[in-house]
Amino acid sequence: MDNSSGVGVLDKAALVMAALETGPASLAGLVQATGLARPTAHRLARALEHHRFVGRDLQGRFILGPRLAELAAAAGEDRLLAASGPILARLRDITGESAQLYRRQGESRVCVAAAERPTGLRDTIPVGTVMSMDAGSAAQILLAWEDSDRIQRSLAHSAFSAVTLAAVRKRGWSQSVGERESGVASVSAPVRSPSGKVIAAVSVSGPIERLTRQPGRIHAPAVMAAADRLSEVLRRSAE
Repeated sequence: MDNSSGVGVLDKAALVMAALETGPASLAGLVQATGLARPTAHRLARALEHHRFVGRDLQGRFILGPRLAELAAAAGEDRLLAASGPILARLRDITGESAQLYRRQGESRVCVAAAERPTGLRDTIPVGTVMSMDAGSAAQILLAWEDSDRIQRSLAHSAFSAVTLAAVRKRGWSQSVGERESGVASVSAPVRSPSGKVIAAVSVSGPIERLTRQPGRIHAPAVMAAADRLSEVLRRSAE
């Protein structure tokens, strides 16, 4: 099938963004994936970066940018974000702790939705906050089901180990205590696409004094239930 629209520059820009669907790419990687000349690939990637359709990860590689998620949400096509509000609010009410939804973006994770505990000591993560993949229960979830090569690369600088991730895969949830920030504990569980791929992490977080040093014993069932509800929304929307 002819994928040409007849507008050359748009077709080439679409090639660049399609090449980034599989993950971060250097300029050389873009050239190889798209077949474009190096100057053309660089010019298009920089132009798309200017308009936030393309971004950069911590290593300077090109990644899909935040504007795509903003447009998807505005068009009502992002079922995950649309469904997350009431589900996170219910999770907050059940646990008494702040609840968040994270997505991976390159070598970072982004808080894309949150329901904050209204009063008292709490862990506040504003929507749009970009965080490291090196620490925290949500980072463990977003990494645990990746391919082995990517896991090994990421573990080089992480606060958790391959043994930790193996335990996460076995039980289906993760926890961290003072891993991302001193005095803060969290519990996370995976949200899966209709194909079964882990695409997001649902979390609750708060002070260790309330969550204890074994926060999963208290909150893992509620967090897993919330993540399962979001996964079910995605499955139903795909039917």
